[in-house]
Amino acid sequence: MILQENKEFMSMVENHPIFSGADAAEFRLLLERCILYSYRKNEKLLYAKSPREGLLLILEGITEVCVHTGSRRENREVLEVLEKGEMIGFSSLADFLGEPNPHEHTFTVEVHAFEPSVCLHIPYEVLEARWHEEDVREYVLRQVAVRLREIYSSLAEQVKLAHQWGESEAFIRRVQDLMSEPALSVVETTPVHEVARKMVEAGTSSILVIDKEGHLFGIITEKDLVQRVVSVGNSDFKTAGEIATTDLVTIHRNSYYYEAMSSFLMNSVKHLPVTDDDLRPVGMVTLSDILRKKNRGQFNILQEIESADEETLPEVKNAIYSVLQNLVEDEMPTLHIMDAITSLYDRLVHRCVDLALEEVKKKLGPPPVNFAFFLMGSGGRAEQFLLTDQDHFLVFEETEDSEEESVDMYFKFFGERITAWMEHAGYKPCDGGMMASFSAWRGSITRWQKRLRTWGLRATNDNILLGHNFLSFRHLYGDEKVHDHFTRMVNDQLEKSSIFLYRAAVEEKQRPVPTLDHPIRALFRMKKETIDIKMSVLFPFHHALQILSVKHGIVEGTPTQRIKRLTEDGLFSETFADELQFAYEVILRIRVSQAWTVYMQGEKLSSKVYFRQMKTRDKEELMLALKTIRSLQNHLLASYGMQ
Repeated sequence: MILQENKEFMSMVENHPIFSGADAAEFRLLLERCILYSYRKNEKLLYAKSPREGLLLILEGITEVCVHTGSRRENREVLEVLEKGEMIGFSSLADFLGEPNPHEHTFTVEVHAFEPSVCLHIPYEVLEARWHEEDVREYVLRQVAVRLREIYSSLAEQVKLAHQWGESEAFIRRVQDLMSEPALSVVETTPVHEVARKMVEAGTSSILVIDKEGHLFGIITEKDLVQRVVSVGNSDFKTAGEIATTDLVTIHRNSYYYEAMSSFLMNSVKHLPVTDDDLRPVGMVTLSDILRKKNRGQFNILQEIESADEETLPEVKNAIYSVLQNLVEDEMPTLHIMDAITSLYDRLVHRCVDLALEEVKKKLGPPPVNFAFFLMGSGGRAEQFLLTDQDHFLVFEETEDSEEESVDMYFKFFGERITAWMEHAGYKPCDGGMMASFSAWRGSITRWQKRLRTWGLRATNDNILLGHNFLSFRHLYGDEKVHDHFTRMVNDQLEKSSIFLYRAAVEEKQRPVPTLDHPIRALFRMKKETIDIKMSVLFPFHHALQILSVKHGIVEGTPTQRIKRLTEDGLFSETFADELQFAYEVILRIRVSQAWTVYMQGEKLSSKVYFRQMKTRDKEELMLALKTIRSLQNHLLASYGMQ
């Protein structure tokens, strides 16, 4: 796009305070130094750690200024939304004015295009050329003052909330992780002097009272003893049941941290008896427990991963499995389990890449060019719960022909060491060799472009399978710019390879998802006792979703993210998106539950699900899920005119 050919854009630039006072000749010279950029939806305009070299004037679209808050790309908080006519980059004016910067890392925010956007890059030299104009300085001063006011207001609000609620990650903790156990208790017929003696011996300020069946009857506190016994005297014949407070506020052992905090605040109590499903006391949690323990040992496993070395790395797997076991046994929502476990596996793989890079640096020095490391398969889809095989690849920047051989050798060694460290951590090598240690799964962006072109021209069944595994990729480590250039190339290349997507859709037509339309009781009459939940259900779901996503310019993202994007773009209705999300969670829940049971029994892992081992509710939900995934396949086929 050429700025001079767009009258609306030219008018905006000419009338902007930075340019409005310049005569025609000066304006023309200033404009020659500026560059017009167009950005796709979700594309980055500015990177967090990239140096700023000027300002961006938004001529079209909406952008978001974000701060990265986690290990994944989607973990970000929006600080500011900027629209047409507004400018980006005022935070870097100190550099333009020549102020020294004592901070090692200056830029902590990044800017994304919320929708397709057009921006004019105005370099500092243009601003410097106009700086003598009072109107320009006043405009910049006003803009900075407004931004500063908004930032302080937002910062004050966030600090207040942070101190009010504590770390948000603590909210996923259960009361049973915080309570004192076992519960100190007496039966309701226990004499008061015996109650007092037990409290003194235990060094506690409260004791629970239970009935003869073991159910919670009441609670006695130090205050109760003073008010109902000591102050009135004649306590020899009183029992625990007579002085106990029976109007109790209790909490279930599986309740969350925030529910316990809410109970304390709303009911003005200091002790919460913790019960099981039968209302039997299993422990006690106090307000001081909540305040004192909320951060203690909360994520010790993260520290274990970050400090893992050659000796301790293999132990991390067992620690993650321990967390997984607790989440499964607590019957947490499956997508929550996947999210929590994926974050741990991501850190584990990140640590493996760190160790590999440290090893390579000692032998060959720092990387000769920037690179990015990606996961594929179940790891890329963020649905791996048991460590399986490795699926990953490397992408690196272009280099001069004279340096190509040495760069290839560097990343060959790097890929081999990543694979070795991941194997040491418990990941099996991929039988199909889909790892960065193989030359077919590493290379420059140009080399990757040639591979994709080959897949597109030779859309064989094998290449389609490779393509499906590849298109589950997720960036985990390395340079953001390399990632963005790579995904842009993948999108551009697949736009040119429509035959590849068409052939992939034909393959899906030949493998429809079984709908199991018959009543559950008829399944056995049909002699259909099992279903391969991975091959017959999950893979068709992923394949259909990937092909539709890529067809509409979405080449990366977990299934949940793809559903969200396709809904935002109007390809899915809100109702169908909800049905898809439900179907996905049902399939994952069944797969995780059965696989974990098989693992705990020490049997060989399999993706086959036996109907006789399923609860009736799971069977019914499975039938609904299969119908929804079949509808997704039909949606795909309709988009290619195959119905």
